[in-house]
Amino acid sequence: MKIKHSVSIPWHVIFIFTVLLLVFPVIFAIGNSFKSLDEAYSSVLNIIPLNPTFENYKTFFESLPALKITINTFIIAFVVTFFKVVTSFLSAYAFVYFQFKGKNVLYFILISTIFIPFTVTMIPNYLIISDLGLSDKLWGVILPQLADAVGILLIRQSMKTIPFSLIEVARLDNMGHGQIMKDIVLPLVRPAVTSTGIWFFINSWNEYVWPVLILKSTENYTLPLALQMFISSEGGTNFTVAMAVSVLTMIVPLALYIVFQKYIIGTFTTSGIK
Repeated sequence: MKIKHSVSIPWHVIFIFTVLLLVFPVIFAIGNSFKSLDEAYSSVLNIIPLNPTFENYKTFFESLPALKITINTFIIAFVVTFFKVVTSFLSAYAFVYFQFKGKNVLYFILISTIFIPFTVTMIPNYLIISDLGLSDKLWGVILPQLADAVGILLIRQSMKTIPFSLIEVARLDNMGHGQIMKDIVLPLVRPAVTSTGIWFFINSWNEYVWPVLILKSTENYTLPLALQMFISSEGGTNFTVAMAVSVLTMIVPLALYIVFQKYIIGTFTTSGIK
């Protein structure tokens, strides 16, 4: 049944308005990052700079160890993503293909941790990291984030689509669990693993609250923390430089999402259907 053209027009208008509403902040940040401070304040809503300049990016690279900060951000995001993907994959495999007493109860308890607010675990984690002497160190940011229940949920849902008989046949051929995971399961759930990993990376790359509690030295900062240095609640905000840092911060996660968006959307769709 075809939808009448007159009926579909309002939905198209709503869709276009929603897209513009979501995209405008990104375009706003890019445009203002190439403006001088005077021009930005005199024409805030004009997203096209009249006299484009790279001075804001130059200021950021000269005032802070920008390369070191970018490397810190990448190291934290990469290590956190790697360990989260590995622990999620191994845990999901155990919950799908191993039979042990209390498995469903344990899985329920594990997944219920998704609904615990970060503010509940923030103070205990901070005290533990301080006692371990990891304050103001990258490992202090990384250590509490080596596992994630959401990743277990997503990869487990993908693994459940694999016929159990395929695993039984492999076991009859004397294949160990390590070989089964490497040669059978991983190739079949690679889209889910890839999309989950990209999602982990983007979240870790953009994280602010936990790193700001742990990292104190400027040379250990991440990009979101560097952004905050140009925004002051007490005045003196360097607005255009902050926009330049915002653009640099968004480039990597945005590029990853554009490249892998079909895997990300497909994984969440499959998880919902299953």
